[in-house]
Amino acid sequence: MNPRNFTIQLADGRVLSLGVRCLIMAILNVTPDSFAGGIADPESAIAAALRMEAEGADLIDVGGESTRPGARATPADEELSRVVPVINALALRLKIPISVDTRKSPVARAALDAGAAIVNDVSGLRHDPALATVAADANAALVLMHSRGDPDTMGERAVYDDLVGEIVQELRASLNAAERAGVAPERVILDPGIGFAKRASHSYGVLARLPQLAAALDRPLLVGASRKSFLREAAGGRPAPERDWATAAAVTAAVLGGAHVVRVHQVAEMIQVVRVAEEIRNAG
Repeated sequence: MNPRNFTIQLADGRVLSLGVRCLIMAILNVTPDSFAGGIADPESAIAAALRMEAEGADLIDVGGESTRPGARATPADEELSRVVPVINALALRLKIPISVDTRKSPVARAALDAGAAIVNDVSGLRHDPALATVAADANAALVLMHSRGDPDTMGERAVYDDLVGEIVQELRASLNAAERAGVAPERVILDPGIGFAKRASHSYGVLARLPQLAAALDRPLLVGASRKSFLREAAGGRPAPERDWATAAAVTAAVLGGAHVVRVHQVAEMIQVVRVAEEIRNAG
């Protein structure tokens, strides 16, 4: 499916053109407990971000709290101490936009002040509704992801009678909450939340039915499948850092399904996957 074209306005005045080609959002976890390997040292994190930009990343997503299933909550002051120094440094050195991956309005505010242009909220504003006001005040772009519960309860919430219909309904609720807080619709990207409050069958179902989600939501879609646990069984039980071949298959499906952005750990490898998948999609 060829995706519809969108333009997304960012806090720093730049505009993302989505739909012409699939953008690569590179994951930079500055945490000691990321499921797929984090980088706790700020200097190493900065070097990693610069390398990913050189490899072709379009965006860098900086996160200071693991939200994997069962992860403990990170206090805001600890999350701030992880992400703000890194964003401050990267804002002076990167040419590509910076996103902050956070559920907390104080962290979002500080990250935007430090130079981030996008807020990526995996809770879809359910954890801290004030985050929408922070994004609106800064004219930031906002990614709203579908999820249910918190990291320690999302597994028990993975029950669906109508997978696509329920995801659409709940993402529309998040989008409406953002608009009520003053976030312009043209600044919002939606994420169906692969692996969040979803069993493996649900995550595969999301990938298979992305065109339906895109048509129903009429907003650009970000898909984050990189190294996630739904791939484990098909990947022969391999741990997260060894699931890049499985990730490549999921990324291919996302591009063929019309994803506007894919969020990945390995930029150099996945950019080849994305470009080939685009050629296949465009030829169809």
